[in-house]
Amino acid sequence: MAAEQLQGDRHDATVLESEAGTRLDAFLAARFPAFSRNRIKDLILEGTVSVDGAANDVPKYRVKVGESITLAAPEPIEAEPQPQDIALDILFEDEYLIVIDKPAGMVVHPAPGNMDGTLVNALIHHCGDSLRGIGGVKRPGIVHRLDKDTSGVMVAAKTDAAHAGLSAQFADHGRTGPLERAYTAFVWGIPNPLIGTIETLIGREPHNRLKQAVLGYDGREAITHYRVDERFHGEKWSVGQVTCELETGRTHQIRVHMAHIGHPLIGDSLYGSGFMTKINTVSEETRDAILGLRRQALHAAVLGFAHPVSGETLRFESPLPADMKRLANALAKG
Repeated sequence: MAAEQLQGDRHDATVLESEAGTRLDAFLAARFPAFSRNRIKDLILEGTVSVDGAANDVPKYRVKVGESITLAAPEPIEAEPQPQDIALDILFEDEYLIVIDKPAGMVVHPAPGNMDGTLVNALIHHCGDSLRGIGGVKRPGIVHRLDKDTSGVMVAAKTDAAHAGLSAQFADHGRTGPLERAYTAFVWGIPNPLIGTIETLIGREPHNRLKQAVLGYDGREAITHYRVDERFHGEKWSVGQVTCELETGRTHQIRVHMAHIGHPLIGDSLYGSGFMTKINTVSEETRDAILGLRRQALHAAVLGFAHPVSGETLRFESPLPADMKRLANALAKG
């Protein structure tokens, strides 16, 4: 029986000589990789594990040769978010994960003010019983997020094992694997140099809870590599089309970093409010394109990672959506 088919059943294992002395949670995680180490620990603490027929709720217990270990994992419970029949642009799907091209305007996860109509609601409906349970709940495993008004490629896990594998890659920032995250952005002005790296600490803005900010202290490391791909100029304005590659993935990272170097994203009212009057310097066609965005000009164009189960390198690309194409065409006319 495949590891991913085990959840919701009784699982038995006998400790081999080579496994003696291993922590109980580590032993079970190695034997049953469909469950993450954290999930195994939770199940032990919940009293679902027995050693030689006696309940054992100590994750650090050292197993002994010949002991019979039983894990009785409950069926995953239904997720609180309700399934909703919302159309998805699916780029790839198998029994372990799903890759979608998220449209601008779609919230990823239910939250106050956006309790339905989210990507999670759509995935619960679309995936149905193929969601094997993340942490014991039938829900998709979200390992990275895009802002509501950022479009582009996202991946979500269907199983604990896939969730653990993807989470490890994103937490590692691609330092030991093929993780690739590239975004297309349109920014006010032309960054100088044309190719560079922005490395700061980012944290919540002390005086505005909705914003992130570059902090001189008490922030989290944030690294963005950028490259100017196209330069557009008018009589009183200039705009750069920029590729930003994330080494880390902090909230609003690209928006904060580009504003930090003096080149906020077009349409970004949160981090580029001081540049809003620049719309009066561009052509009527470009002004209409900017107003038509109704969002920051940011698109997750490329996502690459190692399949968390097969190890195969996967890479997905998403072309510019219609609203950003319209902007690019208008800018090219000057």
